Amino acid sequence: MTNPDIPALLLRAQNADRPAFEKLVHLTARMVYAQIAATIKDRQKAEDLTQETFLAAWKSLHSVNQSAGFNSWLLTIARTTTLDAIKFEARLKRRDQNKSSTQETADTLPDRAPSPPENLESTEACNHALRLLEELPEEYRRPLMLRYLGGADYQTIMQQLNLSDGALRGLLNRGMALLRERMTKQEH
Repeated sequence: MTNPDIPALLLRAQNADRPAFEKLVHLTARMVYAQIAATIKDRQKAEDLTQETFLAAWKSLHSVNQSAGFNSWLLTIARTTTLDAIKFEARLKRRDQNKSSTQETADTLPDRAPSPPENLESTEACNHALRLLEELPEEYRRPLMLRYLGGADYQTIMQQLNLSDGALRGLLNRGMALLRERMTKQEH
């Protein structure tokens, strides 16, 4: 079920009410992040693309059709932003491969900063669960991430993934069962 506040907030935001748009961002940020993170495995890049998605949404708020649904429109922008970023990175990678430079630049070095000791165990457990989730087939991964990481409602997920209610519930059920099975195998 879609949040009942969204249509009113959308109308206000379309009339340049910035606080209304900020509330829309607050209500939908997890959902957008989850969709992007399902494709982009790097958390920082997914966060950056989430911000880019909301910037693009703010710039084109006038084009939202109330009847089509704000969440579906927003997830379409997120998908486009993500695909554009993937294409851009592929172009950069091809360009860099064509260069015969053997010297690493500072921005291509991996971040080796350790996480704080008090967060290490929690961070490792979360990363492990996310890795297992990312290893699931996409047909299970995307709905699970949208639903449980992004907090998207069933209607939004069904529209975004073009699924019936029964198909979505089946994918979520089978995906969770597969995830539990893999987590159990990892523990033993």
